[in-house]
Amino acid sequence: MQFSAAQIAAIINGSIEGDPGVLVGSFGKIEEASEGQLAFLANPKYEDFLYSTSASIIIVNESLVLRQPVAATLIRVPDAYSSFAQLLSAYQELVAKQLKGIQQPSHIAASAIIGEDVFVGAFSYIGEKVRIAENVKIHPQVYIGNDVRIGANTVLHPGVRIYQGCQIGSGVTIHAGTVIGSDGFGFAPQSDGSYKKVPQIGNVIIEDNVEIGSNCTIDRATIGSTIIHAGAKLDNLIQIAHNVEIGSYTVIAAQSGVSGSTKVGKNVMIGGQVGIVGHITIADGSRINAQSGVTKSIKYPLAVTGSPAFNYAAALRAQAVSRNLPELEKRIKELERQIQQLLLTIG
Repeated sequence: MQFSAAQIAAIINGSIEGDPGVLVGSFGKIEEASEGQLAFLANPKYEDFLYSTSASIIIVNESLVLRQPVAATLIRVPDAYSSFAQLLSAYQELVAKQLKGIQQPSHIAASAIIGEDVFVGAFSYIGEKVRIAENVKIHPQVYIGNDVRIGANTVLHPGVRIYQGCQIGSGVTIHAGTVIGSDGFGFAPQSDGSYKKVPQIGNVIIEDNVEIGSNCTIDRATIGSTIIHAGAKLDNLIQIAHNVEIGSYTVIAAQSGVSGSTKVGKNVMIGGQVGIVGHITIADGSRINAQSGVTKSIKYPLAVTGSPAFNYAAALRAQAVSRNLPELEKRIKELERQIQQLLLTIG
């Protein structure tokens, strides 16, 4: 597909400097883009490439002052980075709309209800009484268990597994290899030292506009629901245990894990490799630094770090003191020496 500068400017509400009819068919980094590609410039560190790139169209900030002539057609916008993201989203939606129909081989139960303009990739399985709304894109090798509900405009990438009874909202994106609704880790210790499995009969509810990265696991509840609320964003390789709730617009970076029955509030930011114990609450707006171990509830918005995690500002002060310990030791030894000499003099 090719698009003109005029068409692109209309999508992102930009103003054109140069040829409005110039065409592009793909995207490229400004430092390596070739003719027929579109690039963007948001970081001043890359401005020198503006004058040497072969890109045909470049999205730039309105505030940019040119130091020399530019060969490419420019589209000026208030925020080049945001406008480029908007353009990528529009392009992705356009590509997705072209995916329609049911590829073979695939299995769709007779009792399943499939909406309009749905795409089902080859080797996918859709179980009994599944309901899939319009414009859902199911890529190859996806498994959807019985009684699953999937809202409109959701995208399931290759190899996603959704167990029975789970509910997926509208505008959700789930990336390759993620498992939704596997059993929670529930085992009751027995008197002989063995463990008896506790049946996990709940489900997972993922609300609208959630994005979940590759190879994540979100366990079904023991009873009730594990819930990922609207607008939350989960990176790759994340474990969400049974009966956990993740608040709206919370973001979690890769390799983090949340233990059972913990409630994470809204607009929380969780760094990579964070571990959170079970049965606690994390207040709305909290910030948890990478590799922190959270062992107790955060009752009001707070930035924490370390393992066990504690106040981020206090941690920085403690680190500063720790770095000065060798010098403090020298000063203490010098004071001891001076006191010893003083005692000898007095004596």
